[in-house]
Amino acid sequence: MTKVDTTDLAVLEAEALAEAAEASAVAARARARAAQLRLRSQSPPTDTEAADEAATGSGDIPSATEVAEDVDGQEMVLGEDSDEPLSESSDPSPAESGDQPPRPRWARLRRPGRRTIALALAAVVIVAALGTSGYLVWQHRDVTETQELEAEFDAAARQGVVTLTSLDFNRAAADVQRVLDNSTGAFFTEFQSRSGDFTSVVEQSQVTTKGQVNASAVESMSEDSAVVLVAATSEVTNAAGAEQESRAWRLSVTVTRVDGELKMSKVEFVP
Repeated sequence: MTKVDTTDLAVLEAEALAEAAEASAVAARARARAAQLRLRSQSPPTDTEAADEAATGSGDIPSATEVAEDVDGQEMVLGEDSDEPLSESSDPSPAESGDQPPRPRWARLRRPGRRTIALALAAVVIVAALGTSGYLVWQHRDVTETQELEAEFDAAARQGVVTLTSLDFNRAAADVQRVLDNSTGAFFTEFQSRSGDFTSVVEQSQVTTKGQVNASAVESMSEDSAVVLVAATSEVTNAAGAEQESRAWRLSVTVTRVDGELKMSKVEFVP
């Protein structure tokens, strides 16, 4: 064999090796493309993958010296002068390894743990306790305000009855005026129309009366008015100092708020 023949044979052998390497590269690219198509059939491509594919072009084919990688982690490095891959990782595909396909995102949500459930229950209990406490505080405040208002009306009615049943003939005019100062409405109008005659009767009789409230109770009440039942007695003494029989009074007194003051607006005898 001549030297020329040997050179031709070496050239043919190199061409054959190159063709074999190219064939191996084409087979590797085909396997990688198949893996990509299989994965894309299971889940739609993201916007980033679509943009990358549009930028690089789905028909671009790497050379024989490039790395062919599939999405499952397979990597194959091809040499320039070899028809066999230098290294290959043979990880099984999801179908071969028996792995299940990716679950939807809603199926991958974690269930709340015991700690989370306990914290949620504690929060509910705390909110309920705060709501109950707030209601009790509001109710207590409302009851307190009602009691204070009731006590205010009761005190005004008691004082009005004591003023009405306590008269002294020595100062009859001043005592009658004091009754008028604690009156309003219909009772004021009626008592004022008879105040002159009433003063004369007290002065002429020369008696002194001293009233005392024995019991009282609010029958009905609003914010500015109340009806109070009052049981009272009055001790009568004449000018000579002799005490007469005490008199008992059962009255229904209506108390009304006028310019911030509570006054008697109606007085009725209760049998």
